[in-house]
Amino acid sequence: MNFKEFHLELSALLNHFQSLALLFARLLIAYGFLQPALLKWSYFDATSIWFGEVGIPFASLATFAVASFEVVGIVLLALGLFTRYISIPLMVIMMVAIFTVHLDNGFSTANNGFEIPLYYLLFLSFFAVRGAGKFSLDNALFRIRKGKE
Repeated sequence: MNFKEFHLELSALLNHFQSLALLFARLLIAYGFLQPALLKWSYFDATSIWFGEVGIPFASLATFAVASFEVVGIVLLALGLFTRYISIPLMVIMMVAIFTVHLDNGFSTANNGFEIPLYYLLFLSFFAVRGAGKFSLDNALFRIRKGKE
């Protein structure tokens, strides 16, 4: 077996695990949003003050919007429902977090840098362009069957 044949065989084998990997990634990202979302709701006033201090306009409204999108995002990502749609506002939240909180701290997580929010942004970008995979409500509800629309 030459390298090309090996590559094709390995690719075919790994393709069977694509949707499983997407499921685990969605569940991981949803879980990652859980504690921050709960903290925003539990300490809404303090979070609003902090949002204002870091320069986010309309801090109370922004806190409500971010916390709401995070909670809805947790549910939708876990279910794989409207995955592409919910990924977009969550990506915006991650970009704002990177630029308002983490960027000046450098890359490293050890210094509260932008490493983790960047990983979230990359995963969410992948969900937005790739979708939720076979193990999702998106697939169950919206898939186009071959020959049917």
